[in-house]
Amino acid sequence: MPRMNSPVRDHFLAWQCRLRQVAMREDGGRPSPGMRPRATRENGAQIAPGISLLIVENDPATTVDLLRHTARKTHDPRKRYEDGLKILSAEYYEDPREFSDVMTALFPAHSEIAATLLREGRCLLHFQQESQTFDIPCAIRELGENDPSYQLTYWHNHLFNPCPPSQIRMLAFQPDWTHSSAG
Repeated sequence: MPRMNSPVRDHFLAWQCRLRQVAMREDGGRPSPGMRPRATRENGAQIAPGISLLIVENDPATTVDLLRHTARKTHDPRKRYEDGLKILSAEYYEDPREFSDVMTALFPAHSEIAATLLREGRCLLHFQQESQTFDIPCAIRELGENDPSYQLTYWHNHLFNPCPPSQIRMLAFQPDWTHSSAG
């Protein structure tokens, strides 16, 4: 998909990359508030108080291979976690232009939040950290296991979560930049 020319999009991805660099380099990879938006219906009714989202590279294949290899080379969850931090704190978030519009989230298979988001098909994501805010309407779809965004999210979560749910649902959030705002 061609890259849409949007100042809000460019500002958002640069902000997300900065937040994620700090999280990986200084906070042990823990998601900051700006990486966990509140999800609402368009009428403002809350669906979820916070959803941990990943931003996805334009072409995640190489990173998927690296994360998969890193996760599979040890059964020690601490070693996987430390190796994941090394990979993602290096240069991974350096260039916001390397990232697509897609954001993803992993949910347990029977998550009521995931079911509601899919039933609605759309939501408004409210990002906020310190004085920076973004309101981004998104279309929502479920990802299949063969989707590169699914694979990236799966292996990323496998590195950082020693007890992932055995059955999962993976959702993709596609922003509508023409109706998004930054504050």
